[in-house]
Amino acid sequence: MITLAYIYILVGMFFAAVSLLSLLDASNPRRVFNFLFWGLLATSFLAGAYLGDLGNGVLALGLVIVATIGLGQGKPSTTSPEERRESAMKRGDLLFLPALIIPAVALGGTLIAKETDWGPALIDPAQATLISLILGTLIAVTVGMLWLRPPVIAPLQEARRLLDAVGWAAILPQMLASLGAVFLVAGVGQQVGALFSEYIPGLEDSRTLAVIAYCVGMALFTIIMGNAFAAFPVMTAAVGLPFVVVVLGGDPARVCAIGMLAGFCGTLMTPMAANFNVVPANLLELPDRKAALNGVIRAQIPTAIPLLIANILLMRFLAFPS
Repeated sequence: MITLAYIYILVGMFFAAVSLLSLLDASNPRRVFNFLFWGLLATSFLAGAYLGDLGNGVLALGLVIVATIGLGQGKPSTTSPEERRESAMKRGDLLFLPALIIPAVALGGTLIAKETDWGPALIDPAQATLISLILGTLIAVTVGMLWLRPPVIAPLQEARRLLDAVGWAAILPQMLASLGAVFLVAGVGQQVGALFSEYIPGLEDSRTLAVIAYCVGMALFTIIMGNAFAAFPVMTAAVGLPFVVVVLGGDPARVCAIGMLAGFCGTLMTPMAANFNVVPANLLELPDRKAALNGVIRAQIPTAIPLLIANILLMRFLAFPS
């Protein structure tokens, strides 16, 4: 059976390779810091289960220190812009095929693991979606290599190029999700729930009011935290489970799924979501990154607000059995 432990090993090996390639890139004046950062991240995946709480805490602090010092951007040896342009013109929209393989395999693997009798023998049902996503990525890379026939090391070099462009913000979701778990253990969710109950009369009696409080709260907390994964455990413990699910009878799966989507609406509207909103500015190498970041957010707000309203309506009409 493929379990999450095997996925962690695979991802750890990937970051270890990125770390070594960064160290060997003489064009990057800060290559040692890139080596340390991605090397520490590789260690967390490969040996995190053996380091204990203290060891993992020190490792996380090491990541923060290296990121504060600053990473550099190298020049990976990969295909040239002219080669990529020629390949794109030759193959056209078929180039989207590898990208479409990933969600298709993720969906298929999840259904096989959870809806068939023989699937659990292949994929751990508890982590079926994540495992299937990684398997889909591997299959897509394999298809791309056999079809496009780039240099063997091209996938790693291209991955390093993107990671250099995004920098430390690439692991911000992981760090903020951990912070959300810490907040949950500290009882922040219960305190937020008490505030909602005190200042929003009728929260326990109105499905519409509870849904609005949960979805808007997810968006607002995401704006503050910068990541819906950090907001989710807090707002779900505060409003989603106690009010929308337990008291008012909402379906837990639908409430949680739509609640997360409501949080993503907040992601579109905050500079705190550096891993998401800073990507266009970095990848396009715009000279004024701060102005570009603000411009990206302003362009996304007209989409985010209607999406938030749509999620509120979806939860209100789909999450309750009657």
